[in-house]
Amino acid sequence: MNGFIHSIETMGLVDGPGIRTVVFMAGCKLRCRFCHNPDTWAPGEGSVFTPEKLLGRLMRFRTYYEASGGGVTFSGGEPLMQPEFLLETLHLCREAGIHTCLDTAGVSEAGEEMLRRILEETCLVLFDVKDFEPAGYQALTGQPMDKADRFIQLVQQMGVPIWVRHVVVPGLNDSEQHLQGLKAYVDSLQGVERVELLPYHLLGVHKYAAMGIPYSLDGTPAMDPDRCRQLQEKYFGK
Repeated sequence: MNGFIHSIETMGLVDGPGIRTVVFMAGCKLRCRFCHNPDTWAPGEGSVFTPEKLLGRLMRFRTYYEASGGGVTFSGGEPLMQPEFLLETLHLCREAGIHTCLDTAGVSEAGEEMLRRILEETCLVLFDVKDFEPAGYQALTGQPMDKADRFIQLVQQMGVPIWVRHVVVPGLNDSEQHLQGLKAYVDSLQGVERVELLPYHLLGVHKYAAMGIPYSLDGTPAMDPDRCRQLQEKYFGK
């Protein structure tokens, strides 16, 4: 079984607890207006790995995981776009004693049984909340919200801990009304251990020009980090 990996980041400190290796997997159906990794959208592109080969790469950093309470985070793209490969790799990681984290928007064509098996091997879900209302979700991602809803309901049923993440974009979703709605949505979920508001940045904008893709947020400034921290503390604490 082969999987397609866009890139691997070692010594990551912001994608789950402790020191982590972040595996960016290829493929994503969402077209989020603020996406900074459009080069991960296409399925079937990137470096080819078997689960065993990828585990071998991850095991090089096991001492860092153990010392810091870290592990591996599967991100993308959307890791659920390669469910069979993801499942097998997660299973090998758990067998090796590596903490597993899934950074996901929950959008997949996989059936419920496959998603359950994936979540059984997952220690923590970083759930990317694009929007909490169907109309806003569709406008932001180009896709309906039903698959994300199905996934987060399943995560709650299975009792997997959740960290919620939400990108804050000036003039798009940084209003008090929006943040109040987000808080109400998060409060309706079970198992949320942390909420992280992430400031929108411009680091990936150049990729759109290089790939010949129009950028719908052209002219939108980066989110002020101090303002984002203020919103974080006001609605969700530090």
